[in-house]
Amino acid sequence: MSMVPWNPFSELETLLDRYQRLSGKSTQSPSGREAMKVNDWSPAVDISETAEEYLIKAELPEIRKEDVKVTVEEGVLTIQGERKYESEDKNRKHHRVERFYGSFARSFHLPEDTDTSAIRAEFADGMLNLHLPKMEKPTSRSVEIDIS
Repeated sequence: MSMVPWNPFSELETLLDRYQRLSGKSTQSPSGREAMKVNDWSPAVDISETAEEYLIKAELPEIRKEDVKVTVEEGVLTIQGERKYESEDKNRKHHRVERFYGSFARSFHLPEDTDTSAIRAEFADGMLNLHLPKMEKPTSRSVEIDIS
């Protein structure tokens, strides 16, 4: 088991993120401008690692793969898309709507050893699996230099 440094602000960030997701509000800067854009919702992800690759699993239920876009730019992987609200049925009364609809985006800074040219994406049963292979790290070798 590897040691993870404790970040005292991570719990505060998690609490703020939950508040923003539930209330649909954004963080305002002192000038009144929007300091951080908050999407309509944000899919849950799991990130794991093996010796060969990193794996990002994103839950995207009831979303078509055509409505999802994955990009990598300057070491940042972004998953974005939209879950569309079901059309209104005049014969149906909704008693509770708890699922999130609308646009979403999640971004992740990639580790330096990620081979961005070989990323694979699989989409099945509402799960997006992104396989991010690792590159071989160059081995440092010791070379003796003759002094003349």
